[in-house]
Amino acid sequence: MPDFIAALLTAATFCIGLMALNALTRLGIQWQITPSDLAEGGMVQYAGALALAGMTWRRSLRRPV
Repeated sequence: MPDFIAALLTAATFCIGLMALNALTRLGIQWQITPSDLAEGGMVQYAGALALAGMTWRRSLRRPV
């Protein structure tokens, strides 16, 4: 896969992952199953989205043998 398309896919994965993790956090706070200190857009959500984007980047650049 060309680097440009891999970068686009990685950026899209990061954005969608961040939105999904923020939604899950909001839902968890409403259901009172997460600590109230866990905020939307916090370090946990950014780290999770970044890990997901990194995994996508590595998988998209993998060349079949």
